[in-house]
Amino acid sequence: MKPHTTARLAYRAAALFTRLPWSWLRGIGAALAGLWIRLNARESRVTRRNLELAFPDMGPAERTVLHRQVLRSTAMQAIETLRLWTRPRQDNLACLVERHGEALYDAALAAGKGVIVAAPHHGNWELLNQWLASRGPIAIVYKAPDEAVGDAFLQLVRGGDNVRQVRAEGPAVRQLFKVLKDGGATGILPDQQPKAGDGVFAPFFGVEALTMTLVNRLAERTGATVLYGWCERVGPDMQFALHIQPAPPAVADPDPRVAATALNAGLERIARRDPSQYQWTYKRYTLRPPESGEVDPYATEQHPH
Repeated sequence: MKPHTTARLAYRAAALFTRLPWSWLRGIGAALAGLWIRLNARESRVTRRNLELAFPDMGPAERTVLHRQVLRSTAMQAIETLRLWTRPRQDNLACLVERHGEALYDAALAAGKGVIVAAPHHGNWELLNQWLASRGPIAIVYKAPDEAVGDAFLQLVRGGDNVRQVRAEGPAVRQLFKVLKDGGATGILPDQQPKAGDGVFAPFFGVEALTMTLVNRLAERTGATVLYGWCERVGPDMQFALHIQPAPPAVADPDPRVAATALNAGLERIARRDPSQYQWTYKRYTLRPPESGEVDPYATEQHPH
């Protein structure tokens, strides 16, 4: 079966699933989170280790509560995303019961210098993508799945008016430079670990993390405005608050370490607003600074604590 055919079948299945009553979907999300904990699944193990690294002073009981909240939020984020991907954009934007900073984004776009939206994995970034597309053309940087079916599915569910998906590969930088030079906008998830050699180490929650330099390179060379953007869950039934805020000038500093440190500080501030909504299931710290003597902190995370 061709990848596009399989992707369309997956889309129909997702659409049917998300038509279940929301109370059922909430129950499924809670059950999935509970299953991850009982099975000591990868999601549970990685989250536990990340919380130990990011909140070393937090007591065991408090961290256990946060661990459960994170997994439940992660499960619900997956279900919410399937729903967002299989509903009309105008219906999804109605989920934004609060909107903060819309005028800031519109003004930055109207200035014609280009706009870079740095969007952490906090709340629901897919809803943010749809809001950005509602304001005009947006080039979204993404890491393509290994399987052709997965990529075809993303092209299907994230496509639509004003959306251009750019693979996070070598040619992407040239494409993004042109978008920004033409006064356009791009959305980047900057809290993903780049390949060794494609970033610099900078603190994130007090731990050195290999951080992409793409944002500061683009901002420094084009003069584009850098904004933070995220959609934070504020209610149990697909209710979100949109936030657009200015990033500090230091994110465009010519010194990559200075820029990455400023970028991460802003991302951390957003994640600390409600740590349960941040994507702690991602192995953010696998690569360690050269000559630090540190080892991959997830190497022993398969063992329950």
